[in-house]
Amino acid sequence: MSTTHATAWLRTYRARRRSAQDESGLRAQARLRADESAITGQHRRSVSLGGAWRAFCRHPSPWMLAAFLGAAFSARLIAAAFSARLAAGSWSLGDAVLPILMIAVFPLFEWAVHVCVLHWRPRHLGRRAIDPLLARSHRAHHADPRDIPLVFIPWRALAWIIAAYIAVALLAFPRLGLALTFLTVLAALGLGYEWAHYLIHSDYRPRSGAYRAVWRNHRLHHYKNEHYWFTVTTAGTADRLLGTYPDPQHVATSPTVKDLHARESSHS
Repeated sequence: MSTTHATAWLRTYRARRRSAQDESGLRAQARLRADESAITGQHRRSVSLGGAWRAFCRHPSPWMLAAFLGAAFSARLIAAAFSARLAAGSWSLGDAVLPILMIAVFPLFEWAVHVCVLHWRPRHLGRRAIDPLLARSHRAHHADPRDIPLVFIPWRALAWIIAAYIAVALLAFPRLGLALTFLTVLAALGLGYEWAHYLIHSDYRPRSGAYRAVWRNHRLHHYKNEHYWFTVTTAGTADRLLGTYPDPQHVATSPTVKDLHARESSHS
């Protein structure tokens, strides 16, 4: 094949690929508009909290996190029960202080993971692309926030995350009991995160002022501008502290809110 023919074939291939991507994007946008109208319009759908919970339990990550929570808590109780033989498993002041510290720091942790991991821009190291599953899944989630399976942490990534946290906790803490307390609280926070994130993207209507603030905060991130409002389980905490909690009226709607890094890719 001559260079001219090869170039022409490559151009045709790229044009067809762009056309397919455009069609897929248009379908996703149409679905988003229909779903948004259903939620925010006068005739929006609604689901009860119990119905939302039953739907939540149909997905793998809640079960994985619940199993993790149950195992960590059971191990903590067993370690405490054998504290006479296993001094490292006895209860201490640290077991009371650590959960408070973890809950206080969680919005900052959530913000950092959202910014640095989920919004990771694909990079290349030589010929190798560095584009983790969590980042790829999150880009798909932004493209179609109402695709419910994309709301959840991918189970393959979650399995590695749980294993990594267990290893880190056992190595980092001087006492087994404290490591198990850390893992128990971490699993509870993770399960709470998945529930809050799912509920925001479901058809459940906010009924309290506190939940409405969280609901609005995350929807601004998805439908207004992806560069702000990074926390999911709280509103006005880490975002306010780190300068990503502006007045929505003074923020322009981002053209890439449903196509993360599109502008960067077009200029690279």
